[in-house]
Amino acid sequence: MTLRLGILISGGGRTAINLDAFCRAPANSALDAHVAIVITHRMDGEGVQRCRDSGVRVASVPLGHDVDTRIDAVLDAARVDLVCLAGYLRKFRVGTRWADRCLNIHPGLLPQFGGQGMYGLHVHRAVIAAGVQESGCTVHEVDEEYDHGAFVLERRCAVHRDDTAHTLAARVFDEECIAYPQAIAIMAARLASTQLARAT
Repeated sequence: MTLRLGILISGGGRTAINLDAFCRAPANSALDAHVAIVITHRMDGEGVQRCRDSGVRVASVPLGHDVDTRIDAVLDAARVDLVCLAGYLRKFRVGTRWADRCLNIHPGLLPQFGGQGMYGLHVHRAVIAAGVQESGCTVHEVDEEYDHGAFVLERRCAVHRDDTAHTLAARVFDEECIAYPQAIAIMAARLASTQLARAT
């Protein structure tokens, strides 16, 4: 069974801009996955253009009344198996519908450098200010709290003494491009196992 992915982006984040981590993974590994839909609240971000250039379908779901219900409807219409947040800054409503079927990637090691307001360069600045020797990224399941769900995997990289937030971000992003496809493969195996158990 090909895993159908629904990707939520906010438009301009590093993960959103470089969706190659999703589009490349099925071709370069044993991961049997397909990006069924990308959802955004605005259509003017660079991430949207990257999707269009790659031939990936993009749906606009503007913020406003019942936005969570409208997002669910688009994901359901695309027959999405797994939701992946990619630079998505708004809290995603998991509920019972997407419990155990939604991932997020955080550009830092959780739980120390997570929580509301900790995204993008804010994370890397906090890491440098803390004087730690390692950073990295964490892929986790999404629940109703920011950066709180069960960890799927993490990848680490060194923090250099002369790092800026931008140089550290680039190094962490290299790890993100490896980590997210790996985490999707783990979730695909879990979902396949669950479906097999239900069928027997």
